[in-house]
Amino acid sequence: MMSGNYTSIDNQNVSGSVPAAVPDPGHLTVKFEDTFSKPVSGSDESQQSGWLRVFSVSSYKSYFDVDTSDVLERIKDSLLPFSGTFNEKTSNSPDLYGPFWICTTLIFVAAAIGTFVTYVAHKIKSKDWEYDINVVQWSAGLFYGYVTIVPLVLYVILKYFSAPSGLVQLFCLYGYSLFVFIPALCLSIVPIEIFRWVVAGVAGVMSATFVAVNLRAHIVSAGERWFLIVAGIFLLQLALSVVLKLYLFTITV
Repeated sequence: MMSGNYTSIDNQNVSGSVPAAVPDPGHLTVKFEDTFSKPVSGSDESQQSGWLRVFSVSSYKSYFDVDTSDVLERIKDSLLPFSGTFNEKTSNSPDLYGPFWICTTLIFVAAAIGTFVTYVAHKIKSKDWEYDINVVQWSAGLFYGYVTIVPLVLYVILKYFSAPSGLVQLFCLYGYSLFVFIPALCLSIVPIEIFRWVVAGVAGVMSATFVAVNLRAHIVSAGERWFLIVAGIFLLQLALSVVLKLYLFTITV
């Protein structure tokens, strides 16, 4: 009986066409998805897409991942304003670590030097002295505000003139351009007014030249108005040095 059944099945398969495969309703199919190559729904990565990444700390981690040797090399470049190689060296790896600590150092140096010089000046003239906390607040607003607002405005201007530059690149450039004011503030301890003007002027010219020279090659593509943009950048940086001289380098008793 079993051999007959096998014979009928064989004859049916040989004589007829091969029937289409019908899925077995009792068969369970398991499909493995690559969950490592794309974010899982509801994860931090998927929720931080688009403009929301601006508010994500993880989006800025790479800009703080920089070696000390790189920071020192970029500081050295900022003290050689006529080389004009800073943007080229940092085009693929701009950082925010250096600018952040340069601004923070400037705030504390300005407060410390200003407080010390003012204290000595009051003691020499036998006058009462009181600590001015506004120096710290004013310095923080000036330095943090300058390296944030000015690059943002310049970014919009360059984009308007079809010569766009990376925003982080501009933050990096302007941040390192302020380093020269750290030794300048330290030299302002010398109680000679003309000397303080010279120090503030030299620091301002070096900082302004550093920014203008490094942006010049890029801004030339903006057309005939490139000179006005570079001149504006240079003068704005000089104006910063004048403000620093009048507020931080000037000691009144």
